[in-house]
Amino acid sequence: MPASPRTPPPRSSRTGRKAPHGVLEVDWPFFGELCRALALKVFRGYDPDVVIGIARAGVIPGAVVASILQRDFASVAITRTESGARPVVLAGPPRLVTGKRVLIVDETCDSGDTMHLAVSAALDAGASEVRTAVAFRTGQYAPDFHAIATESTIILPWDREILVEGELRPNPLYSDALDATG
Repeated sequence: MPASPRTPPPRSSRTGRKAPHGVLEVDWPFFGELCRALALKVFRGYDPDVVIGIARAGVIPGAVVASILQRDFASVAITRTESGARPVVLAGPPRLVTGKRVLIVDETCDSGDTMHLAVSAALDAGASEVRTAVAFRTGQYAPDFHAIATESTIILPWDREILVEGELRPNPLYSDALDATG
């Protein structure tokens, strides 16, 4: 079954990414624990005023981390028009970041292209300091905080199934990776 044109690229196909080593299927309870661990790491090393999640998938861990830290939350929209393309900002950070310490959160980070763009956008919007955090460090870029590092293909709970012709079906982007694991 072909992927729809709106389907995001698989997390293992980003620029500079090595071939994945297995599959890490993440369920909601595990994802919650990752967010708690990430929030604790941030709490011990940084005191942000505002947490910014990178839309789409970074909004989910960003909102959870912000809630745990009891901080304001906002989002930025950054996307790649095609697999391997450089990311572009669709919607930058709100004025809320002006003069504030900001934590930028995404679900994964490979090359750091998206994170660099988000950090620049926050600084351009007047943030006084910006640090970065991800649930999964998956590449060479080293965010300030991460919950775990892995080279596996990551299947997140909200990516496991997608709408195809009005029905929830397994996401075809992950069929090859799942087939390889048996």
